[in-house]
Amino acid sequence: MRSVPSILHLDMDAFFASVEQASKPSLRGKPVVVGGLGARGVVATASYEARRFGVHSAMAMAHARRLAPNAAFLIPRFELYRQISDQVMALLRQLSPLVEPLSLDEAFVDLAAGPYGELLEMGGAELARALGEDLRADIRSKVGLTASVGLSTTKFLAKIASEQAKPDGLVLIEAGHEQEVLQPLPVRALPGVGPATAETLRRAGLTLVSDVAALSQEELVQLLGRAHGAGVHELAQGRDERPVVPDRDAKSVSVEDTFEVDLGDRDRIMQELDRLADRCVRRLRAAGRSGRTVVVKIRRFDFSTLTRSETLPAPTDDPLVIAQMARRLVDSVELLGGIRLLGVGVTGLADWTQEDLFAQAQREELELEEELEEEMEESDPEPGTEPAYGGPSGPRAFHPGGELTGRRWMPGQDAEHEDFGHCWVQGSGVGRVTVRFESPDSPVGRVRTFSVDDPALTPAPALPLRHDSDE
Repeated sequence: MRSVPSILHLDMDAFFASVEQASKPSLRGKPVVVGGLGARGVVATASYEARRFGVHSAMAMAHARRLAPNAAFLIPRFELYRQISDQVMALLRQLSPLVEPLSLDEAFVDLAAGPYGELLEMGGAELARALGEDLRADIRSKVGLTASVGLSTTKFLAKIASEQAKPDGLVLIEAGHEQEVLQPLPVRALPGVGPATAETLRRAGLTLVSDVAALSQEELVQLLGRAHGAGVHELAQGRDERPVVPDRDAKSVSVEDTFEVDLGDRDRIMQELDRLADRCVRRLRAAGRSGRTVVVKIRRFDFSTLTRSETLPAPTDDPLVIAQMARRLVDSVELLGGIRLLGVGVTGLADWTQEDLFAQAQREELELEEELEEEMEESDPEPGTEPAYGGPSGPRAFHPGGELTGRRWMPGQDAEHEDFGHCWVQGSGVGRVTVRFESPDSPVGRVRTFSVDDPALTPAPALPLRHDSDE
């Protein structure tokens, strides 16, 4: 155990949504929801203004629209998020060579390994706090966003501290005070305690970390098994010897669930598979990656475990493509007797790419009929009216006569008009696209509507965030 809280956990506040608000002056201070906008879309990130309506990450986008109908619903712009993430990680590496990125917006830093390591032994918690506050100030001035910082003697306590610091704050847990923070927390706060483990502990009357900490290791091993029980026991005591590992490069991304009651109904199995595919894609995108090989893991009622995989022609992070492939793989397996565990993973990882032509082709084949029905139901808006943020919109746009066009405009997408300059798409439908002309450092911009095939309007790269460093 360290005597100084020298492990720092950084978590950018509502990262995707905050980037969109910083990029689009008209959205600052307003509810913003970023994620998949299709029928099966899920929320990737919601701004704090949207969270007041109950919107949160991993929620079905359809539910989010019901809770916050006036929010801006936007597609993610991963290329821009990665650029900003690189700036933040560069600031972290000024503090220490030991930086462990967990995703585009989250990382651990071992301050003891950096230039302030020896001073930390003398300055202790106050110097660690000062370094954390300086980091937050640098991110605000040089990147233009806010971040929350947690500091403690172990990785998982530093992460707990950053959660308590949100939004835009800093929490430090000093050496010797770990149990004061840990004991009142629910058992799910412990790393590795998911829904199934939490339910096992609940049945034993253990709902708080203090309940678990009061048990001996032998009792926990009896409840959870040798490896898992020993690990949970150490964490409940506040002990975590995991080091900060720099430049961790995951070879795969996967999620899995163990069910309290074996699943026997095929429709229910497919629903769970779709949900797991969505979770897997969220992790994949959070890491800024895509992958070529989809893997499903199945543990049957008799504890026999098998995996099936299929490799795509090109990397993808498209949730529909991954879910459909996972369904095909499970369809090839005999499911009689029930399933105890399901998992979905992606391997063969690559850097995320903006244009995934294979995924687009697959999605168009699977959704074309649904898109046609939805778009034909849209009424022609009155001339000069402004469509709601994020709708009506779909992967394709239609002329009033119903003819399918080749131009695709998605809410939040960057564009450029040869006469009026840079803009972003607010919504499209029935052959029209409405855009707002503004940039990160401009006043709130003007809204205009054009034909979806207007040759003067073209897709454009995102503008970098610009800001006054004296703010």
